[in-house]
Amino acid sequence: MSRPVPAVFGSVFHAQMPVLEYKDNAWQATRWQSSSEITLPPGAHSLHYGSECFEGLKAFRQAGDKIVLFRPQENIKRMQQSARILSLPVPDEQAFLDALIELTRRAADEIPDTPAALYLRPTLIGTDPVIGKAGSPSQTAMLYILASPVGDYFKAGSPLKLLVETEHIRCAPHMGRVKCGGNYSSAMPWVLKAKAEYGANQVLFCPKGDVQETGASNFALIYKNEIITKPLTDEFLHGVTRDSVLKVAAQMGYNINEKNFTVKEMQAAIEDGAEAILTGTAAVISPVTSFVIDGKEIAVQSTEQGNAIRKAITDIQYGLVEDKNNWLVHV
Repeated sequence: MSRPVPAVFGSVFHAQMPVLEYKDNAWQATRWQSSSEITLPPGAHSLHYGSECFEGLKAFRQAGDKIVLFRPQENIKRMQQSARILSLPVPDEQAFLDALIELTRRAADEIPDTPAALYLRPTLIGTDPVIGKAGSPSQTAMLYILASPVGDYFKAGSPLKLLVETEHIRCAPHMGRVKCGGNYSSAMPWVLKAKAEYGANQVLFCPKGDVQETGASNFALIYKNEIITKPLTDEFLHGVTRDSVLKVAAQMGYNINEKNFTVKEMQAAIEDGAEAILTGTAAVISPVTSFVIDGKEIAVQSTEQGNAIRKAITDIQYGLVEDKNNWLVHV
């Protein structure tokens, strides 16, 4: 059966969504409601003081109509981490996982064939209706999960130009590992400027020359037989896909080198034949094709290794090879 995929990524949602509410000092039983709208008081803490975070993960349809989720426990752990940093109620792991699985089951008929997938977007928001709590956390919260059939975000051969930004930072350094809307919006002025002035697709934030990440993805170099990427700090998002790429690359024989490196070191490696990749849930790996550094465009000579690592991961997701890491949760 052919299952149509929306033209715009993440624009169509399954009709129902699970909602888990935290009130009276406890998480309540999951309820189901229409995904077309939610009701919030105008004074909700999340609307005024940014007490919100979200996640993104995928479910895939494998051969024989088997449905699997890719590493959902890692997304749950990261949202729990975000909730702690934001002083929001921390979701219960089992109830969260059960809701993800049940939503995927209910939306099973809408999951397109690979390489398309069902994108899941859990969102946690503070709901206290008190605008006088600028200096206090929300004591109530809502966790809801949207499900959206999406096409393959990756377009092989598409140019991906990055503007290297050394003056500004993506977000407040102590908030970098939180997946929250404020971090994306704080990067937006520089992303829009990069598109308008250089035709760049994204900005690689490198404050004072320290290579970190783009506005929406983790970043790594593939230099000879080595994957080079910044070590985990509070300054940037601890990506589930980043972790998957490093583990799979190591299994493929690459040396993994998590270290701080500079724009000058990156430029020298690129000019010596290194590849560069962005990692994230939507595309898994997006090979970078050029950089703009100090107004000069520098081409990346190859995308072959990045594409090979991407295939190694998607082969696991699509059920084409054995899941040796036990990353798949069967629905």
